[in-house]
Amino acid sequence: MSNQHFTLLIIGGGAAGVSVANNLRRINKSIAIAIVEPSEKHYYQPGFTIIGGGAYSMRQTTRNEADLIHPSVTWIKDYAENFQPEQNTVGLRSGEQLSYDYLVVCPGLQLDWDKITGLRETLGQNGVCSNYSPETVEYTWTCIQNLQAQGSGTALFTQPPMPIKCAGAPQKIMYLTADRLRKQGILDKFNIGFYNAGPGIFGVPFFAKALSKVVASYGLGTNFNHNLIAVDGPNKTATFEHTDAEGNKQKVTQTFDMLHVTPPQSAPDFIKQSPLANAAGWVDVNEKTLQHNRYPNIFGLGDATSTPNAKTAAAVRKQVPVVVDNILLLINNQAITHEYDGYGSCPLTTSLSTVMLAEFAYGGKVTPSFPWLDPRENRFVWWLGKTTGFPWLYWHIMLKGYRIDIPNLESYAQRFLDEK
Repeated sequence: MSNQHFTLLIIGGGAAGVSVANNLRRINKSIAIAIVEPSEKHYYQPGFTIIGGGAYSMRQTTRNEADLIHPSVTWIKDYAENFQPEQNTVGLRSGEQLSYDYLVVCPGLQLDWDKITGLRETLGQNGVCSNYSPETVEYTWTCIQNLQAQGSGTALFTQPPMPIKCAGAPQKIMYLTADRLRKQGILDKFNIGFYNAGPGIFGVPFFAKALSKVVASYGLGTNFNHNLIAVDGPNKTATFEHTDAEGNKQKVTQTFDMLHVTPPQSAPDFIKQSPLANAAGWVDVNEKTLQHNRYPNIFGLGDATSTPNAKTAAAVRKQVPVVVDNILLLINNQAITHEYDGYGSCPLTTSLSTVMLAEFAYGGKVTPSFPWLDPRENRFVWWLGKTTGFPWLYWHIMLKGYRIDIPNLESYAQRFLDEK
């Protein structure tokens, strides 16, 4: 393949990359757009929690990448390997060099399984599962079914240091597991524990207090400042590093029948090693404009950027118009004006029929889209959203390049915030 030039080159064909390409194509029919994405399958990752909980299928979360990209957008099925931003080029694994006028970088996160000793060797067997990969998520449901058949035992759920994709996901599957056992009348026969490397149940205090009530309603145990560092699958033991209030560290080992692991996560290695990364390895962008801090014709969005927002599909939905509209301004030799406020949403599945819809922006500011409803309440309507409404919006609105925006009317929710 000969080297190619594009007005807009997008690295990553996940939620962010496909949405940017298709949205820009709807606005401008003529500019040359390309997506670099090696995978032929596209997954609706927010659905992985309910696959693991036995309420969804892998088929419902999976589409062919080719069916999602507008036919006028060039799909380059290859891996990006290096960046030369001064020359406006990207090198691919195949050896091809692509050039661009504008670059959007959104390759998603990397799951760092090997940072936990012994995990990769036992994942998918011995009761060790994870909802964070399409290769492992279905085994979570198998593990829950095994607990139900066993009738008693210990189930552990872990959360690594931040940042991670969807900070609520590590505890969502715990609630679904507990609800299954409660419905069977055997919850009191189990020891269920949440082991979080962080200091609390959730990063936004307004929702953390409400989630603590959910934890108490199930009788679950919480263990904060506990970071999973090793797993022995055959012997069914998990080793954590516990950091006390004085900063002292000690190892704590727990046995388990089921261990749901949320792996440590980071920007992909090819991003960390590139000139686009900041000192921590993330795509270095302005948190409001999403423009790169050193290269003005480069933008980043989605999970791999340095922005301090929740890494969720809802955040991507809000970021896409900012990136697209700012690029269009630059194409027309105008100053960029559009800004992202850090909005993210985490539909927290608290049972097999209820969800707490947590919405928040930079700084933990609570930004409910439906402020006449107390956002701390566990509601069936949000379960319908989680299982039906939100996936439909993802596949048929967001990925197809349409825009749908519900204002975040935080000022009208002050009555709830005052009660927190």
